[in-house]
Amino acid sequence: MRGIELLEPHQERLWSDVHELAELSEPDSAGWTRRLFSEPYRASRAWVRARMRDAGLEVVTDPAGNIVGRLAGRRGGPPLVTGSHTDTVEGGGRFDGVVGVLGAIEVARRLRETGTRLDHDLLVVDFLGEEANPHSGTCLGSQAATGVLTAADLDLRDGKGTRLGDALRGFGVDPEGVLRPGWATGPLHGYVELHIEQGPTLRRRGVEIGVVTAIVGIDRLLATFIGRADHAGTCRMDERKDALVAAAKTVLAVERIGCTGPESAVATCGTLGLEPAAENVVPGRAVLAAEFRSDDQAWLSRAQRRIAEEIGSLAAENGVEALLEWSSDNDVVPTATSVQDLTAATADELGLPWVAMPSAAGHDAAHLAARCPAGMIFVPSHDGRSHCPEEWTEPDEIATGVHLLAATLLRMDQRTSVRPEP
Repeated sequence: MRGIELLEPHQERLWSDVHELAELSEPDSAGWTRRLFSEPYRASRAWVRARMRDAGLEVVTDPAGNIVGRLAGRRGGPPLVTGSHTDTVEGGGRFDGVVGVLGAIEVARRLRETGTRLDHDLLVVDFLGEEANPHSGTCLGSQAATGVLTAADLDLRDGKGTRLGDALRGFGVDPEGVLRPGWATGPLHGYVELHIEQGPTLRRRGVEIGVVTAIVGIDRLLATFIGRADHAGTCRMDERKDALVAAAKTVLAVERIGCTGPESAVATCGTLGLEPAAENVVPGRAVLAAEFRSDDQAWLSRAQRRIAEEIGSLAAENGVEALLEWSSDNDVVPTATSVQDLTAATADELGLPWVAMPSAAGHDAAHLAARCPAGMIFVPSHDGRSHCPEEWTEPDEIATGVHLLAATLLRMDQRTSVRPEP
């Protein structure tokens, strides 16, 4: 077995791939935009399949719409898995998800170029639609591959009334196939995902690598405030039932609760809609969307109770009715301690400084973790920026992460089994 130092990636080739993929973007959107079901996303997936084949992988698109490249191992058995996603948010950057997919392809290249044969098959995956979509939240492909997606999910409709199942069919994915058990519902040796941090921790600490301990839980709130529309000039202030006032005070309450949580806790109001939306009408209806994130599940539960109590008080104070709807993107997902330890030991072996840290964003790894020992590797994000055109990670930082990914997969392969979590 060849040493891990030989698996150092070809940095210029990897950097070129990142920028070539970035060119496949929606022309009328800011930044680098490749949203689910868009034509640039369709073109990018053809590009990814070609890159996988060039790397010597056997490539298929699974029934869930995920692109899966296989590098055969000497003994087979439960495969090792790595990858991420190549779709983006509107006005996004060039690195979110992309580093994990192109880095995984580069790992496969280097294994072949150095004559390093794994015992287990290696699966390199570009998961379909990891970013939020108008139908069903996030991580569409990894939810489907791990058997989480349901027939009810396929009936969810976007703002134009289009069913998710119909949108999938129009994109060339059979909705019935999405619901069939796939490769990720069977035994897997382990999963490791490389990703940009999307936050400032590594930069602030001057460390090259983050070993992810958990993926935060995400709880989302849709609060509807129902008051009474009135003439803004003739309705007295003490007689108003102003839905917007209650909603505005809720925005401040959400921020206040987010500031009182653990270090990983954040709370955000992302949208606020009014009816009627006119400066000379007292708003009769306001709809607010907010989310709470933390790696502390107990805090998330307390935050839900606290904001519900505060909204109840604010609604009564302003003479309006409040309706609350909660949904969970995912609970807190700890990564496997065995994978954390193996990644950290491999980083030490390569002489790479690292820090243990939670992920403040959701990832496909959260769903793979339910099926096998899973972990994540973070590389720095300039100024902690992500989901914007200014998203940036240096080429040498990406190369360092890819080297650690390759070495970790090699060390994981050499283990007869990766200890499952209790």
